[in-house]
Amino acid sequence: MTAGINPVIANQILDSLFSNAAWTPPAACYVQLHTGDPGVAGTANISSYTTRTAVTWSSSVNGTKSIAAPLTITASWAATNNEVITHVSFWSAVTSGTFVVSDQLLNSVTAATGASVTLSSLTAPLTPVAA
Repeated sequence: MTAGINPVIANQILDSLFSNAAWTPPAACYVQLHTGDPGVAGTANISSYTTRTAVTWSSSVNGTKSIAAPLTITASWAATNNEVITHVSFWSAVTSGTFVVSDQLLNSVTAATGASVTLSSLTAPLTPVAA
């Protein structure tokens, strides 16, 4: 599976847009780190650091939503030195919740014991956008 939007969420958005079906978007957004593709449910290849971190977004531009500022995740990477983070997933809650979308990082990040991980940019695309 390629990283992307949860098919259930995609269907809810489309039904809301084209069939006037009610849809309630998530009230918050949390990012989870992954060492590979998160899969269709967002639960595959979860990093050894399993705590989700709240994300603050800027306004959407050209079909893409970007984080408002670099996101620093202060984690305990003990015993996971050199774990390579390649993907992220976005969730509606800090635990449990609804998987919304996943994406592959443009540049992987290597976690070092005792160090935080900073994601300087993250986007949640909804593309292609007509031009």
